Amino acid sequence: MMRKASIEDTKEIMEIIKETIAEMRTYNNTQWDESYPQEKDFINDIKREELYVTERDGKIVGFVCINKVEPDEYDELNWSLKEVCMVVHRMAVNPNYRRSGIGTELMKFADELALANNIKYLKTDTYSINTKMNALFKKCGYDLVGEMRFLSREKPFYCYEKILNNDK
Repeated sequence: MMRKASIEDTKEIMEIIKETIAEMRTYNNTQWDESYPQEKDFINDIKREELYVTERDGKIVGFVCINKVEPDEYDELNWSLKEVCMVVHRMAVNPNYRRSGIGTELMKFADELALANNIKYLKTDTYSINTKMNALFKKCGYDLVGEMRFLSREKPFYCYEKILNNDK
Protein backbone atom coordinates (compact mmCIF):
# COMPACT_ATOMS: atom_id res chain seq x y z
CA MET A 1 0.00 0.00 0.00
CA MET A 2 1.32 3.43 -0.99
CA ARG A 3 0.55 6.41 1.26
CA LYS A 4 1.90 9.78 2.35
CA ALA A 5 4.49 9.43 5.08
CA SER A 6 3.82 10.69 8.61
CA ILE A 7 6.21 11.86 11.33
CA GLU A 8 5.60 8.51 13.07
CA ASP A 9 7.26 6.78 10.08
CA THR A 10 10.59 8.55 10.61
CA LYS A 11 12.13 5.84 12.81
CA GLU A 12 11.46 3.08 10.23
CA ILE A 13 12.67 5.33 7.40
CA MET A 14 15.93 6.07 9.22
CA GLU A 15 16.45 2.34 9.88
CA ILE A 16 16.14 1.70 6.12
CA ILE A 17 18.63 4.55 5.52
CA LYS A 18 21.09 3.01 8.00
CA GLU A 19 20.83 -0.41 6.32
CA THR A 20 21.08 1.12 2.84
CA ILE A 21 24.21 3.09 3.74
CA ALA A 22 25.82 -0.08 5.15
CA GLU A 23 24.97 -1.96 1.94
CA MET A 24 26.24 0.90 -0.28
CA ARG A 25 29.58 0.78 1.53
CA THR A 26 30.01 -2.87 0.52
CA TYR A 27 30.47 -1.72 -3.08
CA ASN A 28 32.24 1.60 -2.32
CA ASN A 29 29.16 3.71 -3.04
CA THR A 30 29.47 6.90 -0.99
CA GLN A 31 26.30 8.54 -2.35
CA TRP A 32 24.69 8.46 1.11
CA ASP A 33 26.48 8.70 4.45
CA GLU A 34 26.03 10.11 7.95
CA SER A 35 25.75 13.66 6.57
CA TYR A 36 23.09 12.94 3.93
CA PRO A 37 20.28 12.13 4.05
CA GLN A 38 19.45 13.01 7.64
CA GLU A 39 16.28 12.66 9.66
CA LYS A 40 15.59 16.39 9.25
CA ASP A 41 15.50 15.93 5.44
CA PHE A 42 12.68 13.40 5.80
CA ILE A 43 10.84 15.44 8.42
CA ASN A 44 10.87 18.40 6.00
CA ASP A 45 9.66 16.12 3.18
CA ILE A 46 6.81 14.91 5.42
CA LYS A 47 5.84 18.44 6.47
CA ARG A 48 5.66 19.44 2.79
CA GLU A 49 3.65 16.25 2.07
CA GLU A 50 6.22 15.12 -0.51
CA LEU A 51 7.35 11.82 1.04
CA TYR A 52 5.52 8.59 0.24
CA VAL A 53 5.96 5.15 1.75
CA THR A 54 4.91 1.70 0.64
CA GLU A 55 4.10 -1.02 3.12
CA ARG A 56 3.92 -4.78 3.31
CA ASP A 57 2.18 -6.35 6.32
CA GLY A 58 2.12 -3.01 8.16
CA LYS A 59 5.87 -2.47 7.74
CA ILE A 60 7.48 0.26 5.64
CA VAL A 61 9.48 -1.42 2.89
CA GLY A 62 10.29 1.57 0.70
CA PHE A 63 9.90 5.31 0.32
CA VAL A 64 10.38 8.12 -2.15
CA CYS A 65 10.27 11.91 -2.11
CA ILE A 66 8.58 13.43 -5.15
CA ASN A 67 8.34 17.18 -5.67
CA LYS A 68 9.08 19.97 -8.15
CA VAL A 69 12.45 20.95 -6.66
CA GLU A 70 15.32 20.73 -9.14
CA PRO A 71 18.90 21.00 -7.89
CA ASP A 72 20.68 24.09 -9.28
CA GLU A 73 23.15 21.71 -10.93
CA TYR A 74 20.37 20.59 -13.30
CA ASP A 75 20.61 23.99 -15.03
CA GLU A 76 23.84 22.92 -16.74
CA LEU A 77 22.23 19.98 -18.55
CA ASN A 78 20.51 19.74 -21.91
CA TRP A 79 17.05 18.50 -20.89
CA SER A 80 14.57 17.60 -23.63
CA LEU A 81 11.78 19.84 -22.33
CA LYS A 82 11.69 23.25 -20.71
CA GLU A 83 8.56 22.83 -18.64
CA VAL A 84 7.37 22.07 -15.14
CA CYS A 85 8.43 18.62 -14.01
CA MET A 86 8.35 16.40 -10.98
CA VAL A 87 11.63 15.22 -9.50
CA VAL A 88 12.29 11.89 -7.78
CA HIS A 89 14.54 12.26 -4.71
CA ARG A 90 15.63 10.19 -1.70
CA MET A 91 14.31 6.79 -2.66
CA ALA A 92 15.19 3.54 -0.92
CA VAL A 93 13.89 0.02 -0.46
CA ASN A 94 14.45 -2.01 2.68
CA PRO A 95 17.31 -4.41 1.76
CA ASN A 96 15.26 -7.35 3.04
CA TYR A 97 12.59 -6.64 0.42
CA ARG A 98 14.80 -6.03 -2.61
CA ARG A 99 14.12 -7.77 -5.90
CA SER A 100 10.39 -7.94 -5.20
CA GLY A 101 9.24 -5.07 -7.42
CA ILE A 102 9.08 -2.35 -4.77
CA GLY A 103 11.51 -0.02 -6.56
CA THR A 104 9.51 -0.37 -9.77
CA GLU A 105 6.30 0.23 -7.78
CA LEU A 106 7.75 3.47 -6.34
CA MET A 107 8.83 4.68 -9.78
CA LYS A 108 5.42 3.82 -11.27
CA PHE A 109 3.81 5.79 -8.44
CA ALA A 110 5.95 8.82 -9.43
CA ASP A 111 4.56 8.53 -12.98
CA GLU A 112 0.99 8.32 -11.69
CA LEU A 113 1.45 11.24 -9.28
CA ALA A 114 2.86 13.42 -12.06
CA LEU A 115 0.00 12.60 -14.43
CA ALA A 116 -2.55 13.22 -11.65
CA ASN A 117 -1.02 16.70 -11.37
CA ASN A 118 -1.10 17.26 -15.15
CA ILE A 119 2.67 16.94 -15.39
CA LYS A 120 4.16 14.75 -18.09
CA TYR A 121 7.83 15.21 -17.36
CA LEU A 122 9.99 13.61 -14.66
CA LYS A 123 13.64 14.10 -13.73
CA THR A 124 15.93 12.32 -11.33
CA ASP A 125 19.58 11.55 -10.64
CA THR A 126 21.77 9.08 -8.84
CA TYR A 127 25.44 8.56 -8.15
CA SER A 128 27.24 7.13 -11.18
CA ILE A 129 28.40 4.05 -9.25
CA ASN A 130 24.93 3.32 -7.83
CA THR A 131 24.42 0.50 -10.30
CA LYS A 132 21.10 -0.60 -8.80
CA MET A 133 19.40 2.80 -9.15
CA ASN A 134 20.90 3.40 -12.59
CA ALA A 135 19.49 0.03 -13.72
CA LEU A 136 16.09 0.78 -12.16
CA PHE A 137 15.81 4.14 -13.92
CA LYS A 138 16.59 2.55 -17.28
CA LYS A 139 14.16 -0.32 -16.61
CA CYS A 140 11.43 2.24 -15.81
CA GLY A 141 11.87 4.10 -19.10
CA TYR A 142 14.16 6.95 -18.07
CA ASP A 143 16.72 8.29 -20.52
CA LEU A 144 20.20 9.42 -19.51
CA VAL A 145 20.60 13.16 -20.10
CA GLY A 146 24.10 13.76 -18.76
CA GLU A 147 26.06 14.06 -15.57
CA MET A 148 26.67 16.62 -12.86
CA ARG A 149 28.86 17.10 -9.83
CA PHE A 150 26.90 17.14 -6.60
CA LEU A 151 27.24 17.02 -2.79
CA SER A 152 31.06 17.27 -3.02
CA ARG A 153 31.21 13.62 -4.06
CA GLU A 154 34.25 12.22 -5.84
CA LYS A 155 32.38 10.85 -8.86
CA PRO A 156 29.62 12.39 -11.00
CA PHE A 157 25.89 11.86 -10.68
CA TYR A 158 23.95 10.63 -13.72
CA CYS A 159 20.81 12.59 -14.55
CA TYR A 160 17.74 11.06 -16.14
CA GLU A 161 14.44 12.19 -17.61
CA LYS A 162 11.18 10.59 -18.62
CA ILE A 163 8.45 12.06 -20.76
CA LEU A 164 5.12 10.53 -19.82
CA ASN A 165 2.39 9.61 -22.22
CA ASN A 166 -1.16 10.10 -20.93
CA ASP A 167 -2.12 6.78 -22.54
CA LYS A 168 -0.04 4.79 -20.02
